[in-house]
Amino acid sequence: MTIAKKVVGWLSSVLLVLVLYLFLWPVPIDPIAWEPHPAPGLDGDFAENRVLQGMELFATPNTHAPEDVAVDAEGRIYVGVEEGQVLRYAADGSDPEVFADTGGRPIGLDFDDNGNLIVADPVKGLLSIDPNGSIEVLCTEAGYHPTRLTDDVDVDSQNVAWFSDASYKWNYQQWMSDVLESAPNGRLLKYDINTGECSVVLDELFFANGIAVSPDETYVLVNETTRYRVKRVYVRGPRKGEVEVLIDNLPGFPDGISTGQNGIFWLALFAPRNETLDSAGPKPWLRKLLYRLPSTLKPKPRRHPVVLGLDASGKVVHNLQDADGVDFSMSTSAEQAGDWLYVGSIGEAKWGRIRISSLP
Repeated sequence: MTIAKKVVGWLSSVLLVLVLYLFLWPVPIDPIAWEPHPAPGLDGDFAENRVLQGMELFATPNTHAPEDVAVDAEGRIYVGVEEGQVLRYAADGSDPEVFADTGGRPIGLDFDDNGNLIVADPVKGLLSIDPNGSIEVLCTEAGYHPTRLTDDVDVDSQNVAWFSDASYKWNYQQWMSDVLESAPNGRLLKYDINTGECSVVLDELFFANGIAVSPDETYVLVNETTRYRVKRVYVRGPRKGEVEVLIDNLPGFPDGISTGQNGIFWLALFAPRNETLDSAGPKPWLRKLLYRLPSTLKPKPRRHPVVLGLDASGKVVHNLQDADGVDFSMSTSAEQAGDWLYVGSIGEAKWGRIRISSLP
């Protein structure tokens, strides 16, 4: 046998093994088929712009990925970072210091009426950190499942913490498995700080993510990241128990959402939609193939942060983007405090803020 034939035979064997691996190797995910609506273009309400290039940017020293931002009664700014710490800044963004270390991954932050910082931590659960930095675990399970991917939290005036469990099946390190499986593993939960009761409000959500309580506290908004929509869940009043879609077929992956002023909800889109993931929606076999790929070949988010301002009907009234994504990307939260809009990220070692009065 010539050397050329040996090489061809060897390459054929390698190719066969690769094909068998990509199409037949067992995987732990069980993807479901679904048909995404055609992605809306970045025009009209979602027209590309570069407004977010006007943000002031603040570094997170020796740490990364400040996913959420919260501001206390004194105007001090708090961010949770990948290394497990909650950093605190002065009101002008200076003098960062470590306020607390959860030993997990603080990704959702909000204050209760007693000045405690309530933290959604997918590793440790729902936490409360008092003004001195002491940590108390509030909730690690609800219903029939532990909270495996506690994601975001919003505390109302009655000291009820409404929070999301993005997936009761996959943990924080496995979040991409939930995205590729695209199954209804998410839940909306609530924790009554006064009574200590933790319960399920709504299950069968698709990667339940950002949480926002309405100004009158009759409903809660919850983002379904892998369905590109925001749901409204009525939790008090005559419509209690009803669920409807506030906005559907978004041009990107909805991550954090918060209640601003003047009836505006601020919605952060992590990145524009990905054509490969959309095409794989109705093809479970393709999602399994994507799972088998090495991380370097899996679909990657574009560097294109987006923050939308929505009114109570779901109409887009603010459209803030940076189509170039030069200095900032992967926008995961948008929180209003006074005239400032604070924006978090899991793709940067910094967070940003921009004056709302300066917006077009």
